[in-house]
Amino acid sequence: MDLNHIHLHVRDISRTRRFYETWFGFAKETVKEDGFLIVQNAERFDLAFNEDAHPAPFPRWFHIGFRLPSREAVRRLHKRMTVRSVAITKPLEDHGSWMSFRCADPDRYPIEVYFE
Repeated sequence: MDLNHIHLHVRDISRTRRFYETWFGFAKETVKEDGFLIVQNAERFDLAFNEDAHPAPFPRWFHIGFRLPSREAVRRLHKRMTVRSVAITKPLEDHGSWMSFRCADPDRYPIEVYFE
C-alpha cells in the first residue's frame, strides 16, 4: 500500500500547477473540472488542487517532502530555485547522513527537499 495523493486548496490553480510542474515534475493532467485539477508525476503520485480564495494554512510543523536521488540533485535544485526567486524558507543544510532545504509554494505551503 502506498500513499498516492495530496489534496491542497489553492488561490490560483494555474499558478500552483506551473510551480509543481516546473520544480517537481507534476506534468500529467488527469482530471480537470471547474475549480478542481489533478496532476500527476512520473511515479503516478497525484496532486489535487481545489481553488479557494482563503486556503487554510498547515500547522507550523507540517510540510510536504520530496526526496531526491543525490546530494548533488538537492544542491542543483536549491541553486535553480534561488536564481528564480522561489521563496527559500530554510537554508540548504548538510546534516551528515542527510541534506535538506525548505521552500514555499505559491500559497506558502511548506516543502522540504532532501536526500538521505
